Amino acid sequence: MSKQSFYVGCLGLGSLAIAAFFLNSISNVTALGSEPRTSLVSTDVSSDRVQGKTTAVFAGGCFWGMEAVFKHLKGVSNVVSGYSGGTAQTAHYETVGSGQTGHAESIKVTYDPSQVSYEKLLQIYFYVAHDPTQLNRQGPDSGTQYRSSIFFANDEQKQIAQAYIDNLNKSKAFPRPIVTKLEPLQGFYAAEDYHQDFIARNPDYPYVVINDLPKIAQLKKQFPDMYK
Repeated sequence: MSKQSFYVGCLGLGSLAIAAFFLNSISNVTALGSEPRTSLVSTDVSSDRVQGKTTAVFAGGCFWGMEAVFKHLKGVSNVVSGYSGGTAQTAHYETVGSGQTGHAESIKVTYDPSQVSYEKLLQIYFYVAHDPTQLNRQGPDSGTQYRSSIFFANDEQKQIAQAYIDNLNKSKAFPRPIVTKLEPLQGFYAAEDYHQDFIARNPDYPYVVINDLPKIAQLKKQFPDMYK
């Protein structure tokens, strides 16, 4: 795949679709920005007893923005963009882009539970990193590869995530129902090198400016004590 094709957007759009893509992007950012996200929900379940570094895998649209948000979170030591939900044989960008592999663009977050809990990661995931009410899409990107999904590594992560989703729906924290799926983590496959640290290397790229930099700004504003 050429850089020219993938640089058009996270999925890679044809030249005839560029104008519609940017118009749709601006519309989605405006709509999301107008929705209140100040009623932060928490649960009584905690994973703080975990010792040492551990990992969490989340999917929520293009992995560029997801990766950048969590890399700015204190207690997080590493974030890798990749694919989860399918097989190793199909864990390739162009193949995943077909929407037929079962994969979702995902991130693997390595964090220290003594500094940031799994619950706090969920809070950032739901309130900052993506819109959990969009089914099989995020803003301008559509398809099951952009679904909202938490890939739980064990029963504890599943329990905490389910409790968090239940509380979000019960409190009506969002104007629409949460569509986030819970899926067992069968494997995580790192994406191609050119996707890693994409925003840090391309901060002026239009897709990033429109869709991703506002998320980082929101993290800094809404969670200043957690921002790094």
